Amino acid sequence: MIGRLSGTLLEKNPPQIVLDVQGVGYEVDVPMSTFYNLPALNEKVVLHTQLIVREDAHLLFGFLTHEERIAFRQLLKISGVGPKLALSVLSGLSIADLAAAVANKDANRLTKIPGVGKKTAERLLLELQGKFTVSGTGSVQSSAIASPSNDIVNALLALGYNEKEADWAAKQLPKDADVSGGIRQALKLLSKA
Repeated sequence: MIGRLSGTLLEKNPPQIVLDVQGVGYEVDVPMSTFYNLPALNEKVVLHTQLIVREDAHLLFGFLTHEERIAFRQLLKISGVGPKLALSVLSGLSIADLAAAVANKDANRLTKIPGVGKKTAERLLLELQGKFTVSGTGSVQSSAIASPSNDIVNALLALGYNEKEADWAAKQLPKDADVSGGIRQALKLLSKA
């Protein structure tokens, strides 16, 4: 798919931009956090992207940071949250604020985002619990990139194992296991189980 675009910024019409990549103009929807940090028109920009393919459209979403794209993907996994609502959440809160709201179970903070009602806010808090880690320096990481074991779990999930099996196998591995070796070991463990 399209994971990254590097090109010249041609248009800025919130929340959409047009990025010229070697003569092809890509329409990309971006959260306001990315929009406010974009360079001036006709300047170079690099975006991490997520392509959403629907029956009636191919939608491209862009983010200045890898962490924003991971948070977007985490939001999409939640039942009832589509790309537009996920973009709205990332426009309404920085990743650090979102992580703080989840950690503090602050539904009121989430309901201030357009399109997020009380039930949706509660679902977001429940589903995102444990998905972000806040480091001592105040920076936030999604747990999806926090350690190799999470990469191993994600690989096992992609191979068709359920979350319980993938978590169990990852916990059996040595702490210093690299991703490719860990996946091989986990597959051996799961084939014996």
